Amino acid sequence: MAKLNPKYIITLSKFWALFIGIGALLGSAMMFIDPSGNIWGMTQMLPDLQKLPFPDIFFQNFIFPGIALLLANGVTNITAFILICKKHRLAPLSVIVCGVILMLWITIQFVIFEFNFMSTLYFVFGILQAITGYEYWKCRKT
Repeated sequence: MAKLNPKYIITLSKFWALFIGIGALLGSAMMFIDPSGNIWGMTQMLPDLQKLPFPDIFFQNFIFPGIALLLANGVTNITAFILICKKHRLAPLSVIVCGVILMLWITIQFVIFEFNFMSTLYFVFGILQAITGYEYWKCRKT
């Protein structure tokens, strides 16, 4: 098997961390700006969220899902990006973990909502991010 260029792997790791991290930051900002979901056309998702435990506490609007998105995919990916830039020894592991978190996030979406193109695409992004992190880890070991 051909060995991948470590610079390419690091660049790809940075890309995934920024792409997913910034997307999560923007997505959560949307939910904070309009917790009702009216502006973004998300109100039809609330009834599905309200089938989850503690709907009266967490799912009357999109504030809690916005916080969850921010913490689960925004903060983690931005942290991974910083670790990559600092060449921290945990950077490859952080990329793998972020990919796995994204796949888990999307799996939960598959349980709550119907399958859709965007969620499926982001699940694939999670797989690609985790694979990139693994390749990064392999590059660091050699």
